[in-house]
Amino acid sequence: MAKQLFNSSEKSNFIVNMTEEKFSHLASWGLIATVLLTSITTAIPVISGMKMYSLSSVGLTVGGVICMVLALIGGMKKYIDRKIAIPAAAIGFSLVWAVISMINSYDILVSINGYPGRGEGLLALLFYGSIFITAACIKTEKARTTVIWGILINGLLNSIVGIVQIFTGAISDFDKISLQTAINAASGFSQSPMFLAMVLSVSITAAMGGLVLFEGNKSKIVCVISICLFSFVNMFTYSLIGICGTALAAIAGIVIIFAAKASKKNLLAILGVIVPAAAAVVIVNCGVIGNINSYRLYDGRILWFADSYMRLNSSGNFDDDLVDIDDTADVYYYINRKTGDIISNNVLVGTGPDQLVYLQIYTFGATPADDAYIEDVAMLNKGTFDRAYNEYLNTAATRGIPSSIAFVVSILGILIVGFSNYKKNRNNMTLCMTLMTAMGAVMFFICCSSTAFAPIFWAAAGCSVVNLNKKVKDKKKSKK
Repeated sequence: MAKQLFNSSEKSNFIVNMTEEKFSHLASWGLIATVLLTSITTAIPVISGMKMYSLSSVGLTVGGVICMVLALIGGMKKYIDRKIAIPAAAIGFSLVWAVISMINSYDILVSINGYPGRGEGLLALLFYGSIFITAACIKTEKARTTVIWGILINGLLNSIVGIVQIFTGAISDFDKISLQTAINAASGFSQSPMFLAMVLSVSITAAMGGLVLFEGNKSKIVCVISICLFSFVNMFTYSLIGICGTALAAIAGIVIIFAAKASKKNLLAILGVIVPAAAAVVIVNCGVIGNINSYRLYDGRILWFADSYMRLNSSGNFDDDLVDIDDTADVYYYINRKTGDIISNNVLVGTGPDQLVYLQIYTFGATPADDAYIEDVAMLNKGTFDRAYNEYLNTAATRGIPSSIAFVVSILGILIVGFSNYKKNRNNMTLCMTLMTAMGAVMFFICCSSTAFAPIFWAAAGCSVVNLNKKVKDKKKSKK
């Protein structure tokens, strides 16, 4: 007999009577909705050409609220494994410290909602934590497989749009990285080529895992096509993260294939990473794309001129006297060094969530400070930037060193639990999700969080710590 609260009906007590399988099904679709909504809402400004970039935050908000509800249900049903106590506590501490940082910030509204167009304020952090808890409450392999499919669909959506951007230069804010140079960089619906590179790198790993884990030839064919397409488009982000992420994904794929003791013919999928990536370089060198005839990295011009300065007006333009914008190493060195200086002056609470540019502003120009929008002010300050492309430094600078330490502890805790669960159960889906999380953790050294990538990262992180219920496993065995 179904349980009831007082004299209420069974229908109104669906939470009380919800099974692990039913919850896991709902949770997996909630996670897919969150991952896809940021891309779908970003499509509006990309396709229309109207600068409504804050819509991506609306997508995250809708999905985040769904995951908050699911996380609360998972907690009520006691689906949260005790093993994740340390990473969950670290995430909780990081949220509390973000509130303290917000109170001491330059602009409380920006601290809550995030910088216009970036959207990674306190609310986004709360949603990321909810995504992680929701994924960690999943109790069936079928639900985790659904999450993988969601990541692949998101990657395919971004890649198809990326192909249009690459070969036509249309519906893109990144066709040019200077007034004279057209490179037709791909950004998909991920807001920036840098963020697309992170999305596609993890998506390649998901596709490599799906090739081994999925049943049925049609599913495997989709995975092979995805691997080739993701690798090809990733090279057109012209970024260090795109190259490093593609290489890491290939390595992760090899690990999954050998760990699963899959047929060695699956190793041919590595060619699906290498060949399309090489083809992309050849196409650029043939002068087919934009007005360039040699492949090179454009990290500095993309993240600084095309993204923060031109697209969002969230920073000033780069200063040639301070940094060689065409030297990728010099760009990252300059940004990281200057971020280190900001951290040293704001050790405990940082500048406030998503407010890195505020401390760098040195003039308001002709616009009165009291009446100015921050976007109008920021772009007047040459040499400023709004993101450190190292998430660990970015967290320390904006929310204080305690938050950065908590962030590191949460990721290390998640990886330890994930690899421990794999070692104990030899579950290949757990290995795939843990490797995706590890990739994200490594890529955070040369890129930063975004509303396009973070939902994928935290969904994979949550799925990696899942310890499948023995009853569910036994039920599967009995069916066989």
